[in-house]
Amino acid sequence: MAAMPEDLVSKTLKRIEEDKVEFLQMQFTDIIGNVKSLTVPKNRFENALTEGVVFDGSSVAGYAQIEESDMRAIPNLESYTLLPDEFGKNKIARFVCSVYSPDGTRFPGDPRYVLERILDQVHKEGNEFFVGPEFEFFLFKRDEHGNPTTEPSDYGGYFDNTPLDSASDIRQQIMKELYDLGYQPEAAHHEVAYGQQEVDLRYAPALKMADRIVMLKSIIKNIAERNGLYASFMPKPINGVNGSGMHIHQSIMSADEKTNRFYDKNAKYGLSDYAMHYLGGILKYINEASAVLASTVNSYKRLIPGYEAPVYISWANKNRSALVRIPAGEGVRKRMELRCPDPAGNPYLQFAVVLGMGLEGIKNRIEPPEPVEKDIFHMTPEERQAEGIMSMPESLGEALHHLRSSKLMRNVLGDHVYENFITVKQREWDQFRSYVGEWEIKRYLPTL
Repeated sequence: MAAMPEDLVSKTLKRIEEDKVEFLQMQFTDIIGNVKSLTVPKNRFENALTEGVVFDGSSVAGYAQIEESDMRAIPNLESYTLLPDEFGKNKIARFVCSVYSPDGTRFPGDPRYVLERILDQVHKEGNEFFVGPEFEFFLFKRDEHGNPTTEPSDYGGYFDNTPLDSASDIRQQIMKELYDLGYQPEAAHHEVAYGQQEVDLRYAPALKMADRIVMLKSIIKNIAERNGLYASFMPKPINGVNGSGMHIHQSIMSADEKTNRFYDKNAKYGLSDYAMHYLGGILKYINEASAVLASTVNSYKRLIPGYEAPVYISWANKNRSALVRIPAGEGVRKRMELRCPDPAGNPYLQFAVVLGMGLEGIKNRIEPPEPVEKDIFHMTPEERQAEGIMSMPESLGEALHHLRSSKLMRNVLGDHVYENFITVKQREWDQFRSYVGEWEIKRYLPTL
Protein backbone atom coordinates (compact mmCIF):
# COMPACT_ATOMS: atom_id res chain seq x y z
CA MET A 1 0.00 0.00 0.00
CA ALA A 2 1.63 3.22 -1.16
CA ALA A 3 1.92 6.11 1.28
CA MET A 4 -0.29 9.13 0.70
CA PRO A 5 1.61 12.20 -0.61
CA GLU A 6 2.11 14.53 2.35
CA ASP A 7 1.31 17.66 0.36
CA LEU A 8 -2.01 16.22 -0.84
CA VAL A 9 -2.92 15.13 2.69
CA SER A 10 -2.09 18.59 4.04
CA LYS A 11 -4.09 20.27 1.29
CA THR A 12 -7.09 18.02 1.99
CA LEU A 13 -6.90 18.56 5.76
CA LYS A 14 -6.82 22.31 5.17
CA ARG A 15 -9.89 22.08 2.95
CA ILE A 16 -11.71 20.02 5.58
CA GLU A 17 -10.91 22.67 8.18
CA GLU A 18 -12.05 25.52 5.93
CA ASP A 19 -15.32 23.69 5.26
CA LYS A 20 -15.81 23.19 9.03
CA VAL A 21 -16.32 19.46 8.57
CA GLU A 22 -17.27 17.50 11.70
CA PHE A 23 -17.40 13.95 10.30
CA LEU A 24 -16.00 12.01 7.36
CA GLN A 25 -17.94 9.30 5.52
CA MET A 26 -15.58 6.68 4.07
CA GLN A 27 -17.61 4.90 1.39
CA PHE A 28 -17.23 1.81 -0.78
CA THR A 29 -19.65 -0.72 -2.28
CA ASP A 30 -20.23 -4.40 -1.75
CA ILE A 31 -20.29 -6.81 -4.67
CA ILE A 32 -24.02 -6.18 -5.26
CA GLY A 33 -23.63 -2.39 -5.34
CA ASN A 34 -24.91 -1.47 -1.88
CA VAL A 35 -23.07 1.48 -0.38
CA LYS A 36 -21.10 0.81 2.78
CA SER A 37 -19.99 3.70 4.94
CA LEU A 38 -17.60 4.19 7.85
CA THR A 39 -18.01 7.38 9.93
CA VAL A 40 -14.83 9.03 11.18
CA PRO A 41 -14.88 11.71 13.96
CA LYS A 42 -12.81 14.86 13.89
CA ASN A 43 -10.03 13.56 16.12
CA ARG A 44 -9.24 10.78 13.61
CA PHE A 45 -9.22 12.81 10.39
CA GLU A 46 -5.45 12.76 9.78
CA ASN A 47 -5.14 9.04 10.55
CA ALA A 48 -8.06 8.26 8.22
CA LEU A 49 -6.46 10.17 5.34
CA THR A 50 -2.99 8.68 5.77
CA GLU A 51 -3.74 5.14 6.95
CA GLY A 52 -7.37 4.54 6.05
CA VAL A 53 -9.92 2.80 8.26
CA VAL A 54 -9.96 -0.90 9.18
CA PHE A 55 -13.26 -2.77 8.88
CA ASP A 56 -14.58 -6.34 9.04
CA GLY A 57 -14.76 -7.61 5.46
CA SER A 58 -16.59 -10.81 6.46
CA SER A 59 -19.70 -8.70 7.08
CA VAL A 60 -19.74 -7.28 3.55
CA ALA A 61 -21.49 -9.25 0.79
CA GLY A 62 -18.97 -10.97 -1.48
CA TYR A 63 -15.87 -9.73 0.34
CA ALA A 64 -13.98 -12.12 2.64
CA GLN A 65 -14.20 -15.10 4.94
CA ILE A 66 -14.00 -14.70 8.72
CA GLU A 67 -10.41 -15.98 8.87
CA GLU A 68 -9.25 -13.25 6.45
CA SER A 69 -11.66 -10.49 7.32
CA ASP A 70 -9.53 -7.45 8.19
CA MET A 71 -9.83 -4.95 5.34
CA ARG A 72 -8.66 -1.37 5.05
CA ALA A 73 -10.60 1.41 3.30
CA ILE A 74 -8.15 3.98 1.89
CA PRO A 75 -9.73 7.25 0.73
CA ASN A 76 -9.17 8.60 -2.76
CA LEU A 77 -8.43 12.17 -1.73
CA GLU A 78 -9.49 13.65 -5.07
CA SER A 79 -13.00 12.27 -4.42
CA TYR A 80 -13.56 14.70 -1.52
CA THR A 81 -17.18 15.85 -1.53
CA LEU A 82 -18.86 18.13 0.99
CA LEU A 83 -22.30 16.62 1.41
CA PRO A 84 -25.41 18.81 1.28
CA ASP A 85 -26.28 20.30 4.66
CA GLU A 86 -29.82 18.90 4.66
CA PHE A 87 -30.93 19.65 8.20
CA GLY A 88 -28.52 22.33 9.42
CA LYS A 89 -26.63 19.81 11.54
CA ASN A 90 -23.00 18.70 11.49
CA LYS A 91 -21.14 19.13 8.22
CA ILE A 92 -20.08 15.85 6.62
CA ALA A 93 -17.55 15.18 3.87
CA ARG A 94 -17.45 11.98 1.84
CA PHE A 95 -14.55 10.08 0.32
CA VAL A 96 -14.80 7.20 -2.14
CA CYS A 97 -12.43 4.53 -0.87
CA SER A 98 -10.28 1.81 -2.36
CA VAL A 99 -10.20 -1.41 -0.37
CA TYR A 100 -6.93 -3.11 0.59
CA SER A 101 -6.14 -6.56 1.95
CA PRO A 102 -4.26 -7.05 5.25
CA ASP A 103 -0.96 -7.50 3.37
CA GLY A 104 -1.26 -4.01 1.86
CA THR A 105 -2.25 -5.07 -1.66
CA ARG A 106 -5.42 -4.05 -3.44
CA PHE A 107 -8.29 -6.33 -2.48
CA PRO A 108 -9.44 -8.22 -5.62
CA GLY A 109 -13.04 -8.25 -4.36
CA ASP A 110 -13.34 -4.45 -4.45
CA PRO A 111 -15.74 -3.65 -7.36
CA ARG A 112 -13.98 -0.33 -7.93
CA TYR A 113 -10.71 -2.17 -8.46
CA VAL A 114 -12.38 -4.39 -11.07
CA LEU A 115 -13.23 -1.29 -13.12
CA GLU A 116 -9.79 0.24 -12.58
CA ARG A 117 -8.09 -2.88 -13.95
CA ILE A 118 -10.05 -2.97 -17.21
CA LEU A 119 -9.67 0.80 -17.62
CA ASP A 120 -5.89 0.40 -17.45
CA GLN A 121 -6.04 -1.33 -20.86
CA VAL A 122 -7.64 1.79 -22.35
CA HIS A 123 -5.37 4.22 -20.51
CA LYS A 124 -2.22 2.47 -21.77
CA GLU A 125 -3.31 3.39 -25.30
CA GLY A 126 -3.75 7.04 -24.32
CA ASN A 127 -7.54 6.80 -24.34
CA GLU A 128 -10.41 7.19 -21.89
CA PHE A 129 -13.71 5.33 -21.62
CA PHE A 130 -16.58 7.81 -21.34
CA VAL A 131 -20.10 6.94 -20.24
CA GLY A 132 -23.34 8.84 -19.82
CA PRO A 133 -26.13 6.91 -18.09
CA GLU A 134 -29.85 7.63 -18.34
CA PHE A 135 -30.85 6.90 -14.76
CA GLU A 136 -34.51 5.95 -14.23
CA PHE A 137 -36.37 5.37 -10.97
CA PHE A 138 -39.82 5.49 -9.37
CA LEU A 139 -41.20 7.79 -6.68
CA PHE A 140 -43.85 6.13 -4.53
CA LYS A 141 -46.10 7.30 -1.72
CA ARG A 142 -45.75 5.96 1.81
CA ASP A 143 -48.57 4.56 3.94
CA GLU A 144 -49.75 6.01 7.25
CA HIS A 145 -46.93 4.17 9.03
CA GLY A 146 -44.25 5.52 6.72
CA ASN A 147 -43.73 2.25 4.87
CA PRO A 148 -43.19 2.39 1.10
CA THR A 149 -46.06 1.43 -1.20
CA THR A 150 -46.26 1.01 -4.97
CA GLU A 151 -48.75 3.88 -5.28
CA PRO A 152 -47.19 6.41 -7.70
CA SER A 153 -46.28 9.83 -6.39
CA ASP A 154 -47.93 11.46 -9.43
CA TYR A 155 -49.96 10.73 -12.54
CA GLY A 156 -47.82 12.49 -15.09
CA GLY A 157 -46.58 10.99 -18.34
CA TYR A 158 -43.56 11.25 -20.60
CA PHE A 159 -41.98 14.75 -20.39
CA ASP A 160 -45.00 16.06 -18.47
CA ASN A 161 -44.57 19.12 -16.28
CA THR A 162 -48.13 19.86 -15.21
CA PRO A 163 -50.19 19.68 -12.00
CA LEU A 164 -50.38 15.95 -12.75
CA ASP A 165 -46.59 15.81 -12.36
CA SER A 166 -46.11 16.70 -8.70
CA ALA A 167 -42.60 15.23 -8.83
CA SER A 168 -41.33 18.20 -10.85
CA ASP A 169 -40.15 20.01 -7.72
CA ILE A 170 -38.35 16.90 -6.48
CA ARG A 171 -36.50 16.57 -9.78
CA GLN A 172 -35.43 20.20 -9.44
CA GLN A 173 -34.18 19.55 -5.89
CA ILE A 174 -32.17 16.58 -7.16
CA MET A 175 -30.69 18.63 -10.00
CA LYS A 176 -29.72 21.44 -7.64
CA GLU A 177 -27.88 19.11 -5.26
CA LEU A 178 -26.08 17.48 -8.17
CA TYR A 179 -25.07 20.89 -9.52
CA ASP A 180 -23.88 22.03 -6.08
CA LEU A 181 -21.67 18.93 -5.93
CA GLY A 182 -20.16 19.77 -9.33
CA TYR A 183 -21.69 16.72 -11.02
CA GLN A 184 -22.82 18.60 -14.16
CA PRO A 185 -26.38 17.25 -14.47
CA GLU A 186 -27.66 17.32 -18.04
CA ALA A 187 -31.42 17.08 -17.62
CA ALA A 188 -34.26 15.50 -15.66
CA HIS A 189 -37.77 14.66 -16.79
CA HIS A 190 -40.81 12.53 -16.13
CA GLU A 191 -40.71 9.10 -17.75
CA VAL A 192 -43.52 7.06 -19.34
CA ALA A 193 -45.03 5.38 -16.27
CA TYR A 194 -46.87 7.12 -13.43
CA GLY A 195 -44.34 8.13 -10.77
CA GLN A 196 -41.36 7.29 -13.00
CA GLN A 197 -38.50 9.78 -13.32
CA GLU A 198 -35.21 10.09 -15.19
CA VAL A 199 -32.04 12.00 -14.31
CA ASP A 200 -29.17 12.30 -16.79
CA LEU A 201 -25.59 13.13 -15.86
CA ARG A 202 -23.15 14.64 -18.34
CA TYR A 203 -20.69 12.29 -20.04
CA ALA A 204 -17.68 11.57 -17.81
CA PRO A 205 -14.86 9.02 -17.46
CA ALA A 206 -16.31 5.70 -16.33
CA LEU A 207 -14.62 5.55 -12.91
CA LYS A 208 -15.74 9.06 -12.01
CA MET A 209 -19.25 8.30 -13.29
CA ALA A 210 -19.53 5.13 -11.22
CA ASP A 211 -18.55 7.14 -8.13
CA ARG A 212 -21.20 9.71 -9.02
CA ILE A 213 -23.93 7.11 -9.52
CA VAL A 214 -23.29 5.81 -6.00
CA MET A 215 -23.80 9.35 -4.72
CA LEU A 216 -26.75 9.98 -7.05
CA LYS A 217 -28.63 7.04 -5.55
CA SER A 218 -28.10 8.44 -2.06
CA ILE A 219 -29.23 11.93 -3.11
CA ILE A 220 -32.40 10.61 -4.77
CA LYS A 221 -33.29 8.47 -1.75
CA ASN A 222 -32.69 11.32 0.73
CA ILE A 223 -34.63 13.95 -1.22
CA ALA A 224 -37.56 11.58 -1.70
CA GLU A 225 -37.61 10.88 2.04
CA ARG A 226 -37.50 14.60 2.88
CA ASN A 227 -40.61 14.99 0.72
CA GLY A 228 -42.45 12.11 2.38
CA LEU A 229 -41.93 9.76 -0.58
CA TYR A 230 -39.94 6.63 -1.32
CA ALA A 231 -37.53 6.35 -4.26
CA SER A 232 -37.04 2.89 -5.73
CA PHE A 233 -34.45 1.60 -8.19
CA MET A 234 -36.29 -1.71 -8.55
CA PRO A 235 -36.37 -2.39 -12.30
CA LYS A 236 -40.03 -3.49 -12.52
CA PRO A 237 -41.99 -2.55 -9.38
CA ILE A 238 -45.43 -2.36 -11.04
CA ASN A 239 -46.98 -5.04 -13.20
CA GLY A 240 -48.13 -3.97 -16.68
CA VAL A 241 -46.16 -0.72 -17.00
CA ASN A 242 -42.67 0.24 -18.16
CA GLY A 243 -39.78 -0.64 -15.89
CA SER A 244 -36.71 1.44 -15.05
CA GLY A 245 -33.50 1.04 -17.01
CA MET A 246 -30.09 2.65 -16.97
CA HIS A 247 -29.19 3.03 -20.64
CA ILE A 248 -25.43 3.49 -20.95
CA HIS A 249 -24.19 5.90 -23.62
CA GLN A 250 -20.52 5.20 -24.24
CA SER A 251 -17.52 6.06 -26.35
CA ILE A 252 -13.74 5.79 -26.21
CA MET A 253 -11.88 9.04 -26.77
CA SER A 254 -8.33 10.29 -26.56
CA ALA A 255 -7.32 11.49 -23.11
CA ASP A 256 -7.56 15.12 -24.26
CA GLU A 257 -11.16 14.44 -25.44
CA LYS A 258 -10.39 15.78 -28.91
CA THR A 259 -10.46 12.52 -30.86
CA ASN A 260 -13.37 10.11 -30.71
CA ARG A 261 -12.14 6.61 -31.53
CA PHE A 262 -15.70 5.61 -32.43
CA TYR A 263 -16.11 8.21 -35.21
CA ASP A 264 -15.24 8.03 -38.89
CA LYS A 265 -17.09 10.52 -41.07
CA ASN A 266 -16.29 8.50 -44.20
CA ALA A 267 -17.63 5.21 -42.85
CA LYS A 268 -21.06 3.85 -43.77
CA TYR A 269 -22.70 4.58 -40.43
CA GLY A 270 -20.20 7.15 -39.19
CA LEU A 271 -18.66 4.39 -37.06
CA SER A 272 -14.95 3.62 -37.29
CA ASP A 273 -13.65 0.06 -37.66
CA TYR A 274 -12.61 0.37 -34.01
CA ALA A 275 -16.22 1.14 -33.06
CA MET A 276 -17.67 -1.60 -35.25
CA HIS A 277 -15.41 -4.22 -33.67
CA TYR A 278 -16.31 -2.85 -30.22
CA LEU A 279 -19.99 -3.21 -31.16
CA GLY A 280 -19.34 -6.72 -32.44
CA GLY A 281 -17.91 -7.65 -29.05
CA ILE A 282 -20.94 -6.36 -27.19
CA LEU A 283 -23.37 -8.25 -29.40
CA LYS A 284 -21.36 -11.47 -29.17
CA TYR A 285 -20.85 -11.50 -25.40
CA ILE A 286 -23.96 -9.72 -24.10
CA ASN A 287 -25.58 -12.88 -22.77
CA GLU A 288 -22.46 -13.68 -20.76
CA ALA A 289 -22.60 -10.22 -19.13
CA SER A 290 -26.36 -10.11 -18.65
CA ALA A 291 -26.32 -11.26 -15.02
CA VAL A 292 -24.15 -8.26 -14.14
CA LEU A 293 -26.00 -5.69 -16.27
CA ALA A 294 -29.46 -6.91 -15.20
CA SER A 295 -28.57 -8.43 -11.86
CA THR A 296 -31.81 -9.21 -10.03
CA VAL A 297 -34.71 -11.64 -10.42
CA ASN A 298 -36.89 -8.59 -10.99
CA SER A 299 -34.67 -7.29 -13.80
CA TYR A 300 -36.06 -9.92 -16.15
CA LYS A 301 -39.64 -8.81 -15.48
CA ARG A 302 -38.57 -5.59 -17.23
CA LEU A 303 -36.81 -7.30 -20.15
CA ILE A 304 -39.94 -8.59 -21.88
CA PRO A 305 -41.56 -7.63 -25.22
CA GLY A 306 -43.88 -4.65 -25.35
CA TYR A 307 -42.35 -2.22 -22.86
CA GLU A 308 -39.52 -0.56 -24.83
CA ALA A 309 -36.88 -2.68 -23.08
CA PRO A 310 -34.56 -4.75 -25.30
CA VAL A 311 -35.21 -8.48 -25.61
CA TYR A 312 -33.37 -9.35 -28.81
CA ILE A 313 -29.69 -9.03 -29.70
CA SER A 314 -29.39 -6.48 -32.49
CA TRP A 315 -28.27 -2.94 -33.17
CA ALA A 316 -29.76 -0.02 -35.04
CA ASN A 317 -29.39 3.65 -35.83
CA LYS A 318 -33.02 4.65 -35.20
CA ASN A 319 -34.83 1.55 -33.98
CA ARG A 320 -35.44 1.85 -30.22
CA SER A 321 -36.38 -1.81 -29.89
CA ALA A 322 -32.74 -2.78 -30.53
CA LEU A 323 -30.29 -3.72 -27.79
CA VAL A 324 -27.70 -1.20 -29.01
CA ARG A 325 -28.69 2.07 -30.63
CA ILE A 326 -26.44 4.60 -32.36
CA PRO A 327 -27.84 8.06 -31.50
CA ALA A 328 -27.45 10.86 -34.04
CA GLY A 329 -24.17 12.73 -33.63
CA GLU A 330 -20.85 13.48 -35.26
CA GLY A 331 -17.31 13.93 -34.03
CA VAL A 332 -16.99 13.69 -30.25
CA ARG A 333 -20.76 13.18 -30.01
CA LYS A 334 -20.69 9.82 -31.80
CA ARG A 335 -21.54 7.10 -29.30
CA MET A 336 -23.38 3.86 -28.61
CA GLU A 337 -26.33 3.36 -26.29
CA LEU A 338 -26.63 -0.01 -24.55
CA ARG A 339 -30.22 -0.39 -23.37
CA CYS A 340 -30.39 -3.53 -21.20
CA PRO A 341 -28.68 -2.41 -17.93
CA ASP A 342 -30.82 -1.25 -15.02
CA PRO A 343 -30.22 0.97 -11.95
CA ALA A 344 -30.34 -1.91 -9.44
CA GLY A 345 -26.85 -3.14 -10.33
CA ASN A 346 -23.32 -2.28 -9.26
CA PRO A 347 -22.14 0.52 -11.61
CA TYR A 348 -18.45 -0.38 -11.24
CA LEU A 349 -19.09 -3.94 -12.40
CA GLN A 350 -21.60 -2.86 -15.05
CA PHE A 351 -19.17 -0.44 -16.69
CA ALA A 352 -16.35 -2.99 -16.39
CA VAL A 353 -18.19 -5.77 -18.23
CA VAL A 354 -19.44 -3.39 -20.95
CA LEU A 355 -15.91 -2.21 -21.65
CA GLY A 356 -14.59 -5.77 -21.40
CA MET A 357 -16.99 -6.98 -24.10
CA GLY A 358 -16.08 -4.08 -26.37
CA LEU A 359 -12.32 -4.50 -25.97
CA GLU A 360 -12.62 -8.21 -26.67
CA GLY A 361 -14.39 -7.32 -29.91
CA ILE A 362 -11.60 -4.93 -30.86
CA LYS A 363 -8.91 -7.47 -29.97
CA ASN A 364 -10.50 -10.18 -32.14
CA ARG A 365 -11.81 -7.82 -34.84
CA ILE A 366 -15.35 -9.12 -34.42
CA GLU A 367 -17.66 -7.84 -37.15
CA PRO A 368 -21.26 -7.04 -36.16
CA PRO A 369 -24.18 -7.97 -38.42
CA GLU A 370 -26.05 -5.29 -40.36
CA PRO A 371 -28.36 -3.03 -38.31
CA VAL A 372 -32.02 -3.95 -37.95
CA GLU A 373 -34.24 -0.90 -38.34
CA LYS A 374 -37.56 -2.79 -38.27
CA ASP A 375 -39.62 -3.14 -35.11
CA ILE A 376 -38.27 -6.44 -33.82
CA PHE A 377 -41.14 -6.91 -31.36
CA HIS A 378 -43.60 -7.28 -34.26
CA MET A 379 -41.47 -9.71 -36.26
CA THR A 380 -42.43 -13.38 -36.27
CA PRO A 381 -39.99 -15.95 -34.81
CA GLU A 382 -39.30 -17.07 -38.36
CA GLU A 383 -38.47 -13.51 -39.45
CA ARG A 384 -36.13 -13.03 -36.51
CA GLN A 385 -34.44 -16.34 -37.27
CA ALA A 386 -33.99 -15.32 -40.91
CA GLU A 387 -32.34 -12.08 -39.76
CA GLY A 388 -30.09 -14.00 -37.34
CA ILE A 389 -31.54 -12.17 -34.34
CA MET A 390 -30.98 -14.08 -31.11
CA SER A 391 -32.74 -13.59 -27.78
CA MET A 392 -31.33 -12.36 -24.49
CA PRO A 393 -31.73 -14.40 -21.28
CA GLU A 394 -35.30 -14.56 -20.00
CA SER A 395 -34.42 -15.00 -16.31
CA LEU A 396 -31.65 -14.47 -13.81
CA GLY A 397 -31.17 -18.24 -13.77
CA GLU A 398 -30.54 -18.34 -17.51
CA ALA A 399 -28.23 -15.33 -17.28
CA LEU A 400 -26.21 -17.04 -14.54
CA HIS A 401 -25.89 -20.10 -16.77
CA HIS A 402 -24.22 -17.94 -19.43
CA LEU A 403 -22.04 -16.17 -16.85
CA ARG A 404 -20.90 -19.45 -15.31
CA SER A 405 -19.48 -20.66 -18.65
CA SER A 406 -17.84 -17.33 -19.60
CA LYS A 407 -14.04 -17.15 -19.66
CA LEU A 408 -14.26 -13.48 -20.68
CA MET A 409 -16.34 -12.48 -17.66
CA ARG A 410 -14.01 -14.37 -15.33
CA ASN A 411 -11.08 -12.43 -16.82
CA VAL A 412 -12.87 -9.09 -16.57
CA LEU A 413 -14.23 -9.54 -13.05
CA GLY A 414 -11.32 -11.52 -11.62
CA ASP A 415 -11.69 -14.87 -9.88
CA HIS A 416 -12.81 -13.43 -6.53
CA VAL A 417 -15.62 -11.23 -7.79
CA TYR A 418 -16.65 -13.70 -10.48
CA GLU A 419 -17.05 -16.62 -8.08
CA ASN A 420 -18.61 -14.64 -5.23
CA PHE A 421 -21.02 -12.82 -7.54
CA ILE A 422 -22.26 -16.13 -8.92
CA THR A 423 -22.61 -17.53 -5.39
CA VAL A 424 -24.63 -14.56 -4.13
CA LYS A 425 -26.85 -14.39 -7.20
CA GLN A 426 -27.40 -18.14 -7.41
CA ARG A 427 -28.67 -17.98 -3.83
CA GLU A 428 -31.09 -15.22 -4.87
CA TRP A 429 -32.31 -17.24 -7.86
CA ASP A 430 -32.73 -20.42 -5.77
CA GLN A 431 -34.80 -18.56 -3.19
CA PHE A 432 -37.05 -17.14 -5.91
CA ARG A 433 -37.58 -20.32 -7.88
CA SER A 434 -38.44 -22.33 -4.77
CA TYR A 435 -41.00 -19.78 -3.56
CA VAL A 436 -44.67 -20.49 -4.28
CA GLY A 437 -46.27 -17.15 -5.10
CA GLU A 438 -49.79 -15.75 -5.23
CA TRP A 439 -49.99 -16.06 -9.04
CA GLU A 440 -49.37 -19.81 -8.85
CA ILE A 441 -51.98 -20.30 -6.13
CA LYS A 442 -54.63 -18.41 -8.12
CA ARG A 443 -53.69 -20.09 -11.38
CA TYR A 444 -53.32 -23.70 -10.32
CA LEU A 445 -55.05 -24.36 -6.99
CA PRO A 446 -58.65 -24.14 -8.34
CA THR A 447 -57.97 -26.45 -11.29
CA LEU A 448 -55.29 -28.94 -10.26
